[in-house]
Amino acid sequence: MAIELYPAVDMLGGKAVRLHQGDFARTTEYDADPCEAARRWVEEGARRLHVVDLDGARSGAPVNLENLERIARLDVPVQYGGGLRSAPDVEAAIERGAARVVLGTAAFLNPDLLDQLVVSHGDRIAVGLDVKNGRVAVQGWQERIRLSPTDAVARLVAANVKTIIYTKVDWDGTMQGADLRIASQLDAAAGDAEILYSGGIGSIDDLRQLASLGLKQLTGVIVGKALYERKFTVPEALEVL
Repeated sequence: MAIELYPAVDMLGGKAVRLHQGDFARTTEYDADPCEAARRWVEEGARRLHVVDLDGARSGAPVNLENLERIARLDVPVQYGGGLRSAPDVEAAIERGAARVVLGTAAFLNPDLLDQLVVSHGDRIAVGLDVKNGRVAVQGWQERIRLSPTDAVARLVAANVKTIIYTKVDWDGTMQGADLRIASQLDAAAGDAEILYSGGIGSIDDLRQLASLGLKQLTGVIVGKALYERKFTVPEALEVL
Protein backbone atom coordinates (compact mmCIF):
# COMPACT_ATOMS: atom_id res chain seq x y z
CA MET A 1 0.00 0.00 0.00
CA ALA A 2 1.28 3.46 -0.91
CA ILE A 3 2.19 5.88 1.87
CA GLU A 4 0.66 9.34 1.50
CA LEU A 5 2.84 12.45 1.60
CA TYR A 6 1.70 15.35 3.80
CA PRO A 7 3.75 18.52 3.21
CA ALA A 8 3.73 20.57 6.42
CA VAL A 9 2.61 24.17 6.67
CA ASP A 10 3.40 25.46 10.16
CA MET A 11 1.98 28.90 10.91
CA LEU A 12 3.44 31.36 13.41
CA GLY A 13 2.84 35.09 13.49
CA GLY A 14 1.08 34.92 10.13
CA LYS A 15 4.04 33.30 8.39
CA ALA A 16 5.03 29.79 7.28
CA VAL A 17 7.89 28.65 9.51
CA ARG A 18 9.65 25.58 10.84
CA LEU A 19 10.73 25.07 14.45
CA HIS A 20 13.90 23.25 15.42
CA GLN A 21 13.07 20.43 17.87
CA GLY A 22 9.79 22.12 18.81
CA ASP A 23 11.63 25.17 20.18
CA PHE A 24 9.77 28.45 19.58
CA ALA A 25 13.05 30.32 20.06
CA ARG A 26 14.61 28.51 17.08
CA THR A 27 12.40 29.44 14.16
CA THR A 28 13.12 29.63 10.43
CA GLU A 29 10.74 31.62 8.24
CA TYR A 30 10.10 30.24 4.75
CA ASP A 31 7.08 32.16 3.43
CA ALA A 32 5.53 35.46 4.45
CA ASP A 33 2.12 33.94 3.64
CA PRO A 34 1.41 30.33 4.67
CA CYS A 35 -1.14 30.03 1.88
CA GLU A 36 1.64 30.53 -0.65
CA ALA A 37 3.59 27.64 0.85
CA ALA A 38 0.48 25.46 0.72
CA ARG A 39 -0.23 26.48 -2.89
CA ARG A 40 3.32 25.57 -3.92
CA TRP A 41 3.01 22.04 -2.53
CA VAL A 42 -0.37 21.54 -4.20
CA GLU A 43 0.93 22.82 -7.53
CA GLU A 44 3.81 20.34 -7.25
CA GLY A 45 1.30 17.52 -6.84
CA ALA A 46 0.61 17.15 -3.11
CA ARG A 47 -2.72 15.44 -2.53
CA ARG A 48 -2.99 16.34 1.18
CA LEU A 49 -1.62 18.98 3.55
CA HIS A 50 -0.68 18.99 7.24
CA VAL A 51 -1.33 22.45 8.69
CA VAL A 52 -0.26 23.44 12.21
CA ASP A 53 -1.29 26.55 14.11
CA LEU A 54 1.81 27.10 16.22
CA ASP A 55 0.34 30.27 17.73
CA GLY A 56 -2.62 28.14 18.83
CA ALA A 57 -0.42 25.37 20.20
CA ARG A 58 1.36 27.89 22.39
CA SER A 59 -1.71 29.86 23.49
CA GLY A 60 -4.16 26.97 23.91
CA ALA A 61 -6.75 28.19 21.38
CA PRO A 62 -6.68 28.40 17.57
CA VAL A 63 -5.36 31.65 16.13
CA ASN A 64 -5.04 30.92 12.41
CA LEU A 65 -8.54 29.82 11.39
CA GLU A 66 -8.66 32.47 8.68
CA ASN A 67 -5.51 31.07 7.13
CA LEU A 68 -6.94 27.56 7.44
CA GLU A 69 -9.99 28.69 5.46
CA ARG A 70 -7.78 30.15 2.73
CA ILE A 71 -5.67 27.00 2.50
CA ALA A 72 -8.75 24.77 2.41
CA ARG A 73 -9.84 26.58 -0.76
CA LEU A 74 -6.91 24.96 -2.56
CA ASP A 75 -9.19 21.93 -2.82
CA VAL A 76 -7.04 19.24 -1.22
CA PRO A 77 -7.84 17.66 2.16
CA VAL A 78 -6.27 19.58 5.04
CA GLN A 79 -5.55 18.12 8.46
CA TYR A 80 -5.29 20.93 10.98
CA GLY A 81 -4.04 21.07 14.55
CA GLY A 82 -2.70 23.44 17.17
CA GLY A 83 -4.59 24.70 20.20
CA LEU A 84 -7.72 22.60 19.63
CA ARG A 85 -8.65 21.94 23.25
CA SER A 86 -12.44 22.35 23.28
CA ALA A 87 -15.40 21.07 21.28
CA PRO A 88 -16.29 24.56 19.96
CA ASP A 89 -12.74 25.06 18.69
CA VAL A 90 -12.86 21.71 16.90
CA GLU A 91 -16.22 22.60 15.38
CA ALA A 92 -14.83 25.95 14.23
CA ALA A 93 -11.87 24.26 12.50
CA ILE A 94 -14.17 21.85 10.68
CA GLU A 95 -16.47 24.69 9.64
CA ARG A 96 -13.46 26.57 8.26
CA GLY A 97 -12.56 23.64 6.02
CA ALA A 98 -10.45 21.12 7.94
CA ALA A 99 -11.04 17.62 6.58
CA ARG A 100 -9.44 16.21 9.73
CA VAL A 101 -8.59 17.89 13.02
CA VAL A 102 -5.65 16.97 15.20
CA LEU A 103 -5.93 16.96 18.98
CA GLY A 104 -2.76 16.95 21.06
CA THR A 105 -2.82 18.18 24.64
CA ALA A 106 -6.60 17.71 24.98
CA ALA A 107 -6.43 14.05 23.94
CA PHE A 108 -4.20 13.19 26.88
CA LEU A 109 -5.32 15.66 29.55
CA ASN A 110 -9.05 15.57 28.78
CA PRO A 111 -9.95 12.02 27.68
CA ASP A 112 -13.67 12.70 28.13
CA LEU A 113 -13.46 15.39 25.47
CA LEU A 114 -11.62 12.98 23.16
CA ASP A 115 -14.35 10.37 23.63
CA GLN A 116 -17.04 12.97 22.92
CA LEU A 117 -15.36 14.17 19.73
CA VAL A 118 -14.70 10.65 18.42
CA VAL A 119 -18.40 9.86 18.86
CA SER A 120 -19.39 13.12 17.14
CA HIS A 121 -16.88 13.17 14.29
CA GLY A 122 -15.48 9.64 13.92
CA ASP A 123 -12.40 9.36 11.72
CA ARG A 124 -12.21 13.13 11.25
CA ILE A 125 -10.55 13.20 14.69
CA ALA A 126 -6.83 12.45 14.75
CA VAL A 127 -4.46 12.63 17.70
CA GLY A 128 -0.98 14.11 17.56
CA LEU A 129 1.42 11.94 19.55
CA ASP A 130 4.34 14.31 20.08
CA VAL A 131 7.25 12.60 21.83
CA LYS A 132 10.20 14.36 23.43
CA ASN A 133 12.96 12.46 25.22
CA GLY A 134 10.87 9.31 25.08
CA ARG A 135 7.75 10.79 26.72
CA VAL A 136 4.56 12.35 25.40
CA ALA A 137 4.87 16.15 25.16
CA VAL A 138 1.87 18.47 25.71
CA GLN A 139 1.08 22.18 26.17
CA GLY A 140 2.93 23.29 23.04
CA TRP A 141 5.73 20.77 23.76
CA GLN A 142 6.58 22.59 26.98
CA GLU A 143 5.54 19.77 29.33
CA ARG A 144 5.86 15.97 29.29
CA ILE A 145 3.67 13.33 30.85
CA ARG A 146 4.73 9.91 32.10
CA LEU A 147 3.50 7.91 29.14
CA SER A 148 5.57 6.00 26.60
CA PRO A 149 4.76 6.19 22.88
CA THR A 150 3.54 2.60 22.63
CA ASP A 151 1.40 2.91 25.78
CA ALA A 152 -0.06 6.11 24.37
CA VAL A 153 -0.93 4.35 21.11
CA ALA A 154 -2.62 1.54 23.02
CA ARG A 155 -4.67 4.09 24.97
CA LEU A 156 -5.73 5.89 21.79
CA VAL A 157 -6.65 2.66 20.02
CA ALA A 158 -8.84 1.76 23.00
CA ALA A 159 -10.53 5.17 22.61
CA ASN A 160 -11.33 4.26 18.97
CA VAL A 161 -9.03 6.90 17.48
CA LYS A 162 -8.46 5.99 13.83
CA THR A 163 -5.48 8.23 12.97
CA ILE A 164 -2.42 8.77 15.17
CA ILE A 165 0.20 11.29 14.08
CA TYR A 166 3.56 10.51 15.66
CA THR A 167 6.19 13.26 15.81
CA LYS A 168 9.67 12.66 17.16
CA VAL A 169 10.09 16.18 18.49
CA ASP A 170 13.77 15.64 19.36
CA TRP A 171 14.51 15.16 15.65
CA ASP A 172 11.92 17.54 14.19
CA GLY A 173 13.57 20.11 11.96
CA THR A 174 16.97 18.42 12.20
CA MET A 175 16.76 16.37 8.98
CA GLN A 176 18.83 13.64 10.67
CA GLY A 177 16.68 10.78 9.43
CA ALA A 178 13.62 8.71 10.29
CA ASP A 179 13.43 6.60 13.45
CA LEU A 180 12.68 3.27 11.80
CA ARG A 181 12.67 1.42 15.12
CA ILE A 182 9.91 3.49 16.68
CA ALA A 183 7.93 3.44 13.44
CA SER A 184 7.92 -0.36 13.59
CA GLN A 185 7.00 -0.40 17.28
CA LEU A 186 4.08 1.97 16.75
CA ASP A 187 2.85 -0.01 13.77
CA ALA A 188 2.79 -3.17 15.89
CA ALA A 189 0.78 -1.40 18.61
CA ALA A 190 -1.65 0.37 16.31
CA GLY A 191 -4.36 -2.25 15.88
CA ASP A 192 -6.60 -0.92 13.11
CA ALA A 193 -5.54 2.72 13.58
CA GLU A 194 -3.49 4.46 10.94
CA ILE A 195 -0.06 5.86 11.82
CA LEU A 196 1.42 8.98 10.24
CA TYR A 197 5.15 9.53 10.87
CA SER A 198 6.85 12.90 11.33
CA GLY A 199 10.22 14.12 12.55
CA GLY A 200 13.71 14.11 11.08
CA ILE A 201 12.99 13.37 7.42
CA GLY A 202 15.93 14.87 5.53
CA SER A 203 16.48 12.91 2.33
CA ILE A 204 14.71 10.82 -0.26
CA ASP A 205 16.51 7.81 1.21
CA ASP A 206 14.73 8.40 4.53
CA LEU A 207 11.41 8.06 2.72
CA ARG A 208 12.64 5.02 0.83
CA GLN A 209 13.69 3.32 4.08
CA LEU A 210 10.32 4.01 5.72
CA ALA A 211 8.49 2.64 2.70
CA SER A 212 10.70 -0.45 2.58
CA LEU A 213 9.61 -1.48 6.09
CA GLY A 214 6.27 -2.59 4.64
CA LEU A 215 4.36 -1.47 7.73
CA LYS A 216 0.65 -2.15 7.38
CA GLN A 217 -0.64 0.75 9.48
CA LEU A 218 1.87 3.39 8.31
CA THR A 219 -0.27 5.32 5.85
CA GLY A 220 1.38 8.74 5.78
CA VAL A 221 4.55 10.72 6.34
CA ILE A 222 4.74 14.42 7.14
CA VAL A 223 7.66 16.37 5.67
CA GLY A 224 8.52 19.99 6.34
CA LYS A 225 12.04 21.37 6.31
CA ALA A 226 13.40 18.93 3.73
CA LEU A 227 10.80 20.13 1.21
CA TYR A 228 11.31 23.81 2.01
CA GLU A 229 15.06 23.43 1.59
CA ARG A 230 14.64 21.40 -1.60
CA LYS A 231 16.38 18.25 -0.42
CA PHE A 232 13.82 16.57 -2.66
CA THR A 233 10.61 17.56 -4.43
CA VAL A 234 6.99 16.57 -3.92
CA PRO A 235 6.96 14.46 -7.13
CA GLU A 236 10.16 12.66 -6.08
CA ALA A 237 8.65 11.90 -2.66
CA LEU A 238 5.40 10.64 -4.15
CA GLU A 239 7.29 8.33 -6.50
CA VAL A 240 9.27 6.76 -3.66
CA LEU A 241 6.28 6.39 -1.34
